[in-house]
Amino acid sequence: MLQKDLTTPLTFEPIFMERIWGGRKLAQLFGKNLPANTRIGESWEIVDRPEAQSVVTRGPLKGKTLHELWTEYRSSIFGDVLKAPRFPLLLKLLDAHDKLSLQVHPPEEVARKLGGEPKTEFWYVAAADPCAELFIGFRHLITREQFEKALGNGTVADHVHSIPVRAGDAVILPAGRIHAVGGGNLLFEIQQNSDTTYRVFDWDRPGEDDKPRQLHIKQALASINFADVTPKLREQKGESLLQHDLFEIQKWSLDQPRQIASVGEFVIVCCLSGNISCAKAKLAPGELFLIPAHLEDRQLKPLAPDTSLLRVTIPKR
Repeated sequence: MLQKDLTTPLTFEPIFMERIWGGRKLAQLFGKNLPANTRIGESWEIVDRPEAQSVVTRGPLKGKTLHELWTEYRSSIFGDVLKAPRFPLLLKLLDAHDKLSLQVHPPEEVARKLGGEPKTEFWYVAAADPCAELFIGFRHLITREQFEKALGNGTVADHVHSIPVRAGDAVILPAGRIHAVGGGNLLFEIQQNSDTTYRVFDWDRPGEDDKPRQLHIKQALASINFADVTPKLREQKGESLLQHDLFEIQKWSLDQPRQIASVGEFVIVCCLSGNISCAKAKLAPGELFLIPAHLEDRQLKPLAPDTSLLRVTIPKR
């Protein structure tokens, strides 16, 4: 593909995932065209996995999958990034009408032993009901043996650290951190390209078939960092929310036109509020586009007051 054919940011068709804890806020707040009579908990916005593929919605690359872009046009679209068999990030929107299971994602070494995939992720709270909370880490130091005992006697919730949250809050979830999203949260999730989750406790609720959902106690116990006590929300430093080996995330308030990045660097833009345009593409809240590394017109323009966005990229190596 010739770089001159890249004339606009790339937009993708979202993939909706029904979940027992999901709701309808993605339609109510972000205008997503959800299937009727469903509880949609996740919208996979940018994904390159064997079981799920983002597909370009318009332009000369319409119909191409993200995996095809990654394997066939990597230099033009993604620039000089790490070599990997698949695009290394997965971006989602989460609508937690009810709280999710208490869970953990394995660190790399544990994932290799268990046959899973490592997963570190980042949450940005786009909207939150009054009294919404996130469950992350432990309230106090606890041993594996003490935690197993709590699982047996049903007191796990007494040991988990909870944090009240509101729109604009953010948190990093390194692999090994026990966590759950509380009900009433609408989140942007930026994560490693992984779908390995080990549920350790599901609040004693029945599944859709009135039977308890499957837990993964052995795998979770091998993955949990039991020294992870009272972690805190991220403090924004300037425009930076997170600088990590896996991804870098900034939050911009856009009150005038601005270059998103230098030529040669790809960027994903997530619209939080207002409206954004770039090279004939427009974003409304809850929408994302990928600005190719060699797109010439890289200027973001606000189309409404109080426009804000997340800027997501992979650090150069």
